[in-house]
Formats: sequence, C-alpha cells, structure tokens
Amino acid sequence: MALPDHPAERHRQVAGLFTERVRGTRTWDAPSPVAGWTARDVVRHLTEWFPGFLAAGAGIELPRGPSADEDPVAAWQVHCDGVQAVLDDPETAHRKLTNPHIGTLPLATAIDQFYVADVFMHTWDLSRATGQDDRLDPDFCAQLIDGMEPIEDVLRSSGQYGPRVEVPAGADVQTRMLGFIGRDPFWRAGS
Repeated sequence: MALPDHPAERHRQVAGLFTERVRGTRTWDAPSPVAGWTARDVVRHLTEWFPGFLAAGAGIELPRGPSADEDPVAAWQVHCDGVQAVLDDPETAHRKLTNPHIGTLPLATAIDQFYVADVFMHTWDLSRATGQDDRLDPDFCAQLIDGMEPIEDVLRSSGQYGPRVEVPAGADVQTRMLGFIGRDPFWRAGS
C-alpha cells in the first residue's frame, strides 16, 4: 500500500505504524540497530529533537508529555498528536519554517521531508529491536533513496547518517534504503 502524498495524511499513516510498534513494545531496554541505543532511545530521539526544530524554525511549541524515561508510550502519543494537530491546522498551509541549514520551506513540506521521513526510518529500528513486523512501504523507501542519493555527501557530513552498509546485489528497496542510511539490514538483537 503506497503512502499518500499529502503531508498530513502521510504523517497519519507513518506515525500510526510507529504508534503500533510503540504500543507493541514489551522491553524498552532492548538494544536497537542504532549503536548504543535502546528501544526507549528511539522514542526519545523522535520526541526530543523535533520540538526544538519546530520551535526555532516556525515558532510552534508542541505540547509536552512525560519523558521517554518516565513513560515512552505516553511521551510518543502526546508528541505524535501534537504534530498531527499542526499538520491538520488549516493555517499550516500558509506557514513557513526557516532553518540555517535548509533555508525556508513551507511548514508542511519541512515536517514531511525531515520529520516524517525520520519516523518512517526509525520505525524499522524500533520494530527490529522489539521483534515486531519491520516491513516498510517499498514505494516510500524508493522515494527516500531517490531523494537522498544525490545529496549523500551532505547527509554523511551532517553526522546524522552512518557509513553506508553494503547490501547484496539485487537487494529489495527496503534493504537498499537501510544500507544507505547506515543500518545493517540483517541486524538482530544479540548479533
């Protein structure tokens, strides 16, 4: 099933899948495919970096729930609902986000390109860490690869992506995307 192109609807689906994985997590201290991170750290990352990005670039303050240390499920839900409310707000269509690294973009576009894509990729991390279904939408995987490959040097120099992990020739698009962002697509807990 392909994800919708409209940022609010894409967030609803991508964040909805991440929410299912959050609710399905039984061991928050389980190691994740991100070196040094646990399942809880995946939630912490998403709930901590984006509010500052949104506040600094668009003057929008998201509601704050408990920390991921206190209650990762509630932390994610409050955060996710806040982002969805921003995207569903008709005024968002007229707002911009400005950042010294990316310039000025329509707010919904900035949320979609930087945050929704991050939630999508980290869904695999949380799923794999907690033994849940880790399949991602192949069309969106392909779209992400197509958008990231031309700016690979910029992405790698940002420190946000690890070195590319080589994958077998003829690998499916999800495996290729994971390798591109520096994940070992064959990672398993305890390996």
